[in-house]
Amino acid sequence: MVHDNTTQLVLQTIDVYERSAKECLARWSHRRHRRPPLLIEWLRCLPAGARLLDLGCGGGRDAGDLAQRGHCMVGVDRTSALLSAGRRRYGSLPLVRADFRDLPFQAMSFDGLWAAASLMHLPKSDARRVLSEMRRLVRSGGFFAATVTHGMKSCLVTDGWLPGRYVARWKKDELARAVRRAGWTILELKVITNQERKGRWLNLLAQKQG
Repeated sequence: MVHDNTTQLVLQTIDVYERSAKECLARWSHRRHRRPPLLIEWLRCLPAGARLLDLGCGGGRDAGDLAQRGHCMVGVDRTSALLSAGRRRYGSLPLVRADFRDLPFQAMSFDGLWAAASLMHLPKSDARRVLSEMRRLVRSGGFFAATVTHGMKSCLVTDGWLPGRYVARWKKDELARAVRRAGWTILELKVITNQERKGRWLNLLAQKQG
C-alpha cells in the first residue's frame, strides 16, 4: 500500500531497493555478520528477552541475529523484495511491510528501537515527525539507537553504490535538536568515520524518560 503522504523522493528510493534487492542481499551476505559497536552498546541497556523493533530491517539480518539470541524481534521495511528474502531465510520472524510515517504498532509496544542507515532516506521534515512517533512506540525507560549520514547536503545520490536513492545528511547539532524536540533524552551522539560503513556518520543513543 502506498500512503498518501509518501513523497516522490521516498518512492524513488524504495524503487531503487526493489530493483537492486539481489545486489543488496549478495553484498550483505558476503560480509561476516558482526554486530556494530552501537548495537552492542544499545543491547547493554536492554533487558534479556527484550521486545525490539528493527526499523529498515531490509532482509532481516540484524533482526534475525537478535531473535536467535533470545530477543522478541519485529522488523519493518518498505521494500517487498528484501522482506520476501528475509521471510524465506528466517521463517517465523515477523517482518512487516510498512511506511515509517504510518507504523502499525500500538503505543509502548517495544523496549527498544534500532534504525541502522534507514532514517537517512526520509526528508528531514518527515524524519522529525517520525522521531516523535517512534517515541510513542517505546515504553518509559526504553532505548533508541540509530545511524544517520553526517554532512551538509541532502540529495539524490547520482553515483557510487545504488544511485538514485535519496539521502538526508545531518549536522550533529541539527540532529540533536530534532531528537530532543521529539522528547528523547540523548545519551550519546558522536561522529564516526569509516567504521561500520564508509564515510562519516552520526551514531545516536537515546532514551525515553518519564
